[in-house]
Amino acid sequence: MADEALKVLEAADIQRVLTLLPHRYPFLMVDRIIDIDGDNSGIGIKNVSFNEPQFQGHFPERPVMPGVLMIEGMAQTAGAMCVLSREGKGRPKVVYFMTIDKAKFRKPVLPGHTIHYLLRKTKNRGSMWWYNAEAVVDGHRVAEAELSAMLVDD
Repeated sequence: MADEALKVLEAADIQRVLTLLPHRYPFLMVDRIIDIDGDNSGIGIKNVSFNEPQFQGHFPERPVMPGVLMIEGMAQTAGAMCVLSREGKGRPKVVYFMTIDKAKFRKPVLPGHTIHYLLRKTKNRGSMWWYNAEAVVDGHRVAEAELSAMLVDD
């Protein structure tokens, strides 16, 4: 093996996600997180189901996942990764979603799709984190954004 040490990637099933985030149905937008590399990167997974409440009004005749909920799923994935990376150092009281920049929506997401939220940390300073995020369905990028979050201990 060269200069690189073996990297063990973590995963968080729904039970673990529920311990990391305060969100609950119907506002929990990530079902599990895989390939977690500390707070550096990870992949959140959301299974989009027709029986979710947003499809009653968006849109009943042609249900489409609202873009803002995909952004929220990206942010929840990032927040869970940040909280998980602090394990053993004390749990933050709250995670605040701070900014959304350069958000783009490229293709509609429909019930039956599985969204993969790909998060890559670009910067961390103190209690603030910045991420590049993409939402991918069947290998196609459907949305993207730059996000930031802040952990608050008091």
